[in-house]
Amino acid sequence: MKVAVLGAGPGGYVCAIRLAQLGAEVTVIEDKHIGGVCLNKGCIPTKVLLHSTEIFHLLNNESSSLGLKMDNLKIDYELLSTRKNLVVTQLVEGVKSLFDSNNIEFINGRGKLINNNEIEITTPYGIKCLKFDRIVIATGSRPTIIPIEGNKLENVFTSDELLKIDYIPDSILIIGGGVIGVEFANIYSNLGTKVTIVEMLPNLVANMDYEIVSYLEESLKEKNVNIYKNTKVMSISKNGKELRSEIDTGDRSFYVNSDLVLMATGRRPNIEDIGLEQLGIKFSNKGIETDELFKTNIENIYAIGDCTNGIQLAHQASSAGIAVADSICGKYAHIDFNTIPFCVYTKPELAGVGITEQEAQKNKLNYRVGKFPLYGNSKAVINGDTQGIVKIIIDSDTKEVLGMHIAGLNATELIEIGGLAIKLEATANELVNMIFAHPTASESIHEASMDAIDRAIHNIY
Repeated sequence: MKVAVLGAGPGGYVCAIRLAQLGAEVTVIEDKHIGGVCLNKGCIPTKVLLHSTEIFHLLNNESSSLGLKMDNLKIDYELLSTRKNLVVTQLVEGVKSLFDSNNIEFINGRGKLINNNEIEITTPYGIKCLKFDRIVIATGSRPTIIPIEGNKLENVFTSDELLKIDYIPDSILIIGGGVIGVEFANIYSNLGTKVTIVEMLPNLVANMDYEIVSYLEESLKEKNVNIYKNTKVMSISKNGKELRSEIDTGDRSFYVNSDLVLMATGRRPNIEDIGLEQLGIKFSNKGIETDELFKTNIENIYAIGDCTNGIQLAHQASSAGIAVADSICGKYAHIDFNTIPFCVYTKPELAGVGITEQEAQKNKLNYRVGKFPLYGNSKAVINGDTQGIVKIIIDSDTKEVLGMHIAGLNATELIEIGGLAIKLEATANELVNMIFAHPTASESIHEASMDAIDRAIHNIY
């Protein structure tokens, strides 16, 4: 069976490898970068910057409390940018080697569907046609630029462009308080940049549990980040060497000057000029429409990842890629959307899986909540990192775990315990009956589970 994969991001390349493992003859077409946005312009480079700048901020501000003496610590942002690029290159080369070891053909070019069995590829060396039995569309997404005056001025950046600079600005205004916005706010506030966030919704990172997000908001304010919620940026103009942004809170208008403006206002699917209209594939401005196993309305054409009308997460795209590959090759395929974790790699880290308390309230569920603050956790105290909480939501009657939400130490690692509990339909009692190693941050999950069934031991919340 010949399968073409259009796009080499975390959805496309994982799908291609799984297809090859199952015996398919696979060709991957990509007109930009192997690894897609995540590897080249998103998840990976931002986490490199977050890691180094967080260490820098920690040693500059809390070294004495850790028993360390630190004088004249400096950050070389140009060197840090070089490290970021080296990490990206290393991981991209790793994907290339996986293509080679799995006998996957890679074509650098832009693909466009001609019919449901043929794709036209424009390469640097000319146009070629490729015939296939199945195709998986995994063309990803790009930053959304809101239509306001001044959005094309110099130093008005999207996240793609901001990652290319190798200097530290004195000030930055971030439009959008979602994951991208708060992560860049964390990076630059760690470096001493004056940061302003403008978010049009009532909450930062609005898809996550409000209580755990409050810990991040508190942390950002401690770093002197100005946060405006329920607020819009109306226009951007030049003011000498700076940018002048008009801010409207609904009650008043004012201006904020900054060296840079970041448009962190979401992402839109890359679905233009790939042949969707010609084949009658259903789509909207939110992305390509698919069924639960990512098949489009055309029998042999699938779509996964950010180009679909679904969740825009790299790990969701990869899981979808595996499910699609299995389905194409006649294997049982399933993806459990209830166990998809949402993570924010700030300080404190945020992570959540399953339903939030707001969703439980909205759906009028009969639920209970267990909590444990990290200032009561031995490992967090040892690390000097006690800001945060573990929160578990359970069914009041059955005690089944419905959601888990964490702010703080190792949140993005620990959340997988919550995902596994939901997947296995585990109860709080079963988590309580587990033995967690001491001292570890994971003990906070044990304590929150105990709190949910009124058996708290160490809870001083």
